[in-house]
Amino acid sequence: MAQSWPDHLFLVGCGNMAGQMLSRWLDCGIDPARVTVLRPSGKAVADGVAVVTDYPAALPAGTTVLLGMKPYQIDDVAAGLAPLCDADTRIISILAGTTLAQLRGHFPTAADIVRAMPNLPVGLGEGVTALFTDDATGAFGRDGVEALIQPLGLAEWMADEALFNQVTALSGCGPAFLFRFIDALARAGEAIGIPADQAARMALATVQGSANMAARASDSAAILADRVASPGGMTRQGLNVLDADDRLLMLLTDTLAAARDRGEAMARGE
Repeated sequence: MAQSWPDHLFLVGCGNMAGQMLSRWLDCGIDPARVTVLRPSGKAVADGVAVVTDYPAALPAGTTVLLGMKPYQIDDVAAGLAPLCDADTRIISILAGTTLAQLRGHFPTAADIVRAMPNLPVGLGEGVTALFTDDATGAFGRDGVEALIQPLGLAEWMADEALFNQVTALSGCGPAFLFRFIDALARAGEAIGIPADQAARMALATVQGSANMAARASDSAAILADRVASPGGMTRQGLNVLDADDRLLMLLTDTLAAARDRGEAMARGE
């Protein structure tokens, strides 16, 4: 089935995350002529993509707006953008800590508003994007947003908006935590005598291959780990260290909780 693109895509901001999303959409075939990016610097984004430094007099019919600026800029953005929105305008927000109710308050005429929380691998089409909306967004709006998000990787509709900080901690912050793990695995290899450059290459390839294997397997990661570990063998001895007193689980739970708590504090303006 052919990919269905919005009639027009208007990005407010094109930083790291929004830039990764746009890069993937362009790679998947969206016509650059359908895309406009608002960025004060006026810096070019990609061949054929229009860049403007101020809001246009009007948005084309059927425009999908991606809010990709910093969350603290929402008031200023709404002042310029809200008058251009109507019931035909679809808004997707990737602003951390900005609730759907707040978005509806800023853009009261836009019927279709969806919160999205992507992570950086969306640029490779291997990301995770959590989605949430309410009953005011109809099936057409939901389907249109889901069609736009699917080329980015896994799209997960959340039933409860209150879980967004938890989701952000897991999948949004997760790549950084995994990068740290890869680095630690490499440095641990170096610590037991493997040359640093080889340990780094081997750690990265091990994580990449294992993740691909887990993604293709019908069994859970927990079962896969036990299958690798022969009784009394090297792997089992190492797992005994990770599993003792649930130390790895507790470390990751504390890590996600710290990220979640910071998200909640940011939402309170702290």
